[in-house]
Amino acid sequence: MDDPSGLAVVADGLGLKGPRGWAFRDVSADAAPGALIAVTGPSGSGRTCLLLTLTGRMKPTEGRAVVGGLELPRRMAAVRRRSALAHVAGVTDLEPALTVAEHLREQELLRRRFGDALPRPRQLLRPRAERRRERRRHIDEALAAAGLDLAALPKGERTAVRDLERVEALRLSLALALLGRPRLLGVDDTDLKLSAAEREEVWELLRSVAGTGVTVLAVCSEPPSDAAVVRTDGDRAGDAETGATPEAETGATPEAETGATPEAGAAGTAADEPESAAETEPADDADKAEPSEDAQPTDESEATGEAADQAGRPSDTDAPTHPEKETPADAIAATGRS
Repeated sequence: MDDPSGLAVVADGLGLKGPRGWAFRDVSADAAPGALIAVTGPSGSGRTCLLLTLTGRMKPTEGRAVVGGLELPRRMAAVRRRSALAHVAGVTDLEPALTVAEHLREQELLRRRFGDALPRPRQLLRPRAERRRERRRHIDEALAAAGLDLAALPKGERTAVRDLERVEALRLSLALALLGRPRLLGVDDTDLKLSAAEREEVWELLRSVAGTGVTVLAVCSEPPSDAAVVRTDGDRAGDAETGATPEAETGATPEAETGATPEAGAAGTAADEPESAAETEPADDADKAEPSEDAQPTDESEATGEAADQAGRPSDTDAPTHPEKETPADAIAATGRS
């Protein structure tokens, strides 16, 4: 049974596959409510995707996950309502031109409109001064939980986001997420571009948030010793069973990895099955071929044309333009690209 203020996180063999291959695969986790969970792994190993999956924002492809007793992906919407995100690029970006106070008022307005437990008509019956005091108290609680002191900012609450230090911006993002009173808090890139002292400061902050009973799921490169670690760089040997290839996973093409040119792509790579022996060893035939005494070239142009014929390339006499320079249309036809 989950603690009312936190969500347990359990996963077994969890994986997510996108158009370019597996974002992450075979991830397991088992954390109690109110735990500090560190999601770690190499850059590009699907840490942010796992964060979004466990908070109900992305649909897993395989495996099993249960968050707060809610099974994913069947109960994604319920998990999403009970969780919040902070410091996730492209999802919770702060507007540099807005002030701290403007961000807080906007987020509080959205919470009252879409996330408050009381029906809106009932809220309107309360005195305006009482509602204003409650909003101020709610914002102050979120700022205190995030450790953001408005008095310490250059212009107080009128400080623009562009003027905040990196840790201050992270604290503001946490405060905005905590306004919704989530039971699961997901934080991305907690230690990105931070000094050792700043990293320890951020981890101490996340420990204090987890100490209130909220389960904290934090993406990082160096997890602290007291956190429950979930790694995304597990063995991917099973890719062959599902037909996933390194090219599909990384988005790289055979040409990019081997340095093959369009001419080589037209002839096929070493992994392709040759249609005939002549296609696989044209260069060897050209090297080994020696003109006989009966067929000696009469001039230099005939010798050049004969060598080009043996190597499978057009000679100067066959093409009016430079034969060694392939036209864009030939390159497109050879590679099959449009």
